[in-house]
Parts: sequence; C-alpha cells; structure tokens
Amino acid sequence: MQRVTLIMFVAMSLIPAGDSAGKILTSQLGVAPVFVAWSRFAIGALLLVPFAPPQTRALFGNWRIWVRAAILCGSITCIQTALVTEDVANVFAAFFIGPLLSYVLAALFLREAISLQRSALIVAGFLGVLVVVRPGLEPSAGLLWALTAGTLYGVFLTMSRWLSHLAPPLALTFSQLVISGLLLLPLGVAYFPPLTGPVLGLSLASALCSMLGNLLMLYAYRMAPATKVAPLVYLQLLSAVGLGWLVFGAWPDALTWAGMAMILGAGIASARLR
Repeated sequence: MQRVTLIMFVAMSLIPAGDSAGKILTSQLGVAPVFVAWSRFAIGALLLVPFAPPQTRALFGNWRIWVRAAILCGSITCIQTALVTEDVANVFAAFFIGPLLSYVLAALFLREAISLQRSALIVAGFLGVLVVVRPGLEPSAGLLWALTAGTLYGVFLTMSRWLSHLAPPLALTFSQLVISGLLLLPLGVAYFPPLTGPVLGLSLASALCSMLGNLLMLYAYRMAPATKVAPLVYLQLLSAVGLGWLVFGAWPDALTWAGMAMILGAGIASARLR
C-alpha cells in the first residue's frame, strides 16, 4: 500500500497543476473552457501514440469504454468552467464529492469490502473539505459547476476500477484520450483560439500534467481496491491550495489549514489500514 500511496501523491499533484494551467488559459487569456478540455485530450492522445500497446484497438469496440470517456469529458469541461471564476482550492474542495461518491458506488456495485474505520475516515476527509469550502446557502455558479464535475468524476473513478482488468493502464488511458478528443472535437474546433506562444505552452502543460496524473491513478486503481485508493484522491486538494498560493497568490486562512489537516490525516490513516 505504501507504493500506491506514493503513486497517488504524484498523480494528485500533477492533475491540479494541469488544471492551474487551464485556469490561466480561461481566466487570463480568454480561452473557452471546452477548448481547454478538448486540447487536453487531443494533445495527450498525440503524446501517447508512440507508446500505445497492441491491446488498445480492442477497447474501442467496448461500449463501456465510450461511456467512461463521455463521463470524463463532462467532468473536465465542468471543472474548467468552474475555474474561470473560482479559486483553484475552492474548486477542488467542491470537486471532492467525487471520492466519497466513488467509495459508495464501489461498495454498492463492485461489492468491494468496506470497513467502519475506513468509512469514518473518508467522511472525516469530506468534513475537512467542507471546512475549506465553507459553502453558504447560495453557492456560486462556479462551485455548482465544480460539484457537477466531482459527481461525474466519482462515477469515472468507479468505472476505472470496474474496467481495470480489460487492459493495461496505458491502453486504458490512451483509449479514453482518443475517444474524449473525438467526442469534444466539434466544440474544440468551434472555439479554437489564436495559437499564441502562451496558449500553446499552457495547453501543452495542461495536457501533459493531466495525462500523466490520470495514467498514474489508473496504475494505483489496478494495484488496490477503489475503497482504499479513493481517500488518497483528497491529496489533490493540498496540491491545489499550494498551486493557488504560488501561481495566483491565494493564501489559505486558518480554517483552510485546519481543513487540509483533516483531509491529509484521514487520507494517510486510511491508506495505512489493511
């Protein structure tokens, strides 16, 4: 489980980095969120073409792979829309409805074992998320987009575990990138921005970080049950807060630090449970 924890730590650092690049594109350079989502899939697929294993071709005939990719399309488009107006940390905090949903879905539909201790820890992590977000009675449109993204992502996480036996993680990642790129192609072309140096560089960084992060996450889900891996997804929030401070100058307050401590403590404790 220690190896899984390390893999997830790296993966959960790369994914917020990709979304931070996307936030710069949408909020500062005026690029449409749907183009950021499409370019991430398209560039990621092109980067993996030389490494695509032979098993990949068979995946394109499996309807479940297409459904999984469509769900990921919706999640990434929603989170990029949320990042236009919301801070990175707030978006990822709302986004963490996903791991909780994945934990429940894996227990209900995949019949994976759960325990009272791990259930309590994942709830504690989610409470830490609420401390960070501190949602009001009327959440902003950005947070609603983030909650929608997290809901879709929770389904995606569970499907990743469900389908992990079909092919190696590299083949699954390549197939999801190709299919997602095809599904979003009409919108990506419709909102194609002027290809300046910053747009090209940030689009490449967003795609590379996201692709590597999700590839590593698939390896983790292949190595351990979703009910054990799901709490580690909370590590994304720590990276999101750090990047929000370094890149956008959003320094967390005392309650945010308290929430992060709850999330990190719950994630580490859950990972150490056998």
